Amino acid sequence: MEFPKRIYTGEEVERAKALVDGGYKHSLRTKGSPNFKQKVKQALQLVKTAGYYEFLRTFIRSIIEIDGLTQLREADATIWANKYAVENPIDAASLFVQKANHMKEYLEGKLYYGGEAEKRSVEKRIEFLKVLKSKTSDKKVIEECERLLKLWEESRLVY
Repeated sequence: MEFPKRIYTGEEVERAKALVDGGYKHSLRTKGSPNFKQKVKQALQLVKTAGYYEFLRTFIRSIIEIDGLTQLREADATIWANKYAVENPIDAASLFVQKANHMKEYLEGKLYYGGEAEKRSVEKRIEFLKVLKSKTSDKKVIEECERLLKLWEESRLVY
């Protein structure tokens, strides 16, 4: 069975979920400027370091550079990202994992947007940063993970 081009109708969502449940993985593609592709490549290397690459490519088909707001395009299993979203590869890696979690919930039929869904996805992002921090030996990556985790912890106080 082939993965649907669009994941919009109930039938397409069911087919995509069945494939994912059966172990389907996307061949993750990146489209954009050479600089964008290089930044995404750096972020994906960090995703691999943390052991989340298989999770990411289970739910995300492509990461495409846009000149607009960074967002998940559920119907395409695609992350649209602007150049600012990938400037910091550690933050970008955690964003990609967060968006993959949104896509996972979309396929599972959960409410994947709004306050509670956003909290769950932020928790996935925080989990990723903690795992990356524990698995890397790069002092700069560890320091940046600590900085980002502190920012996320401070922002969670608002919830």
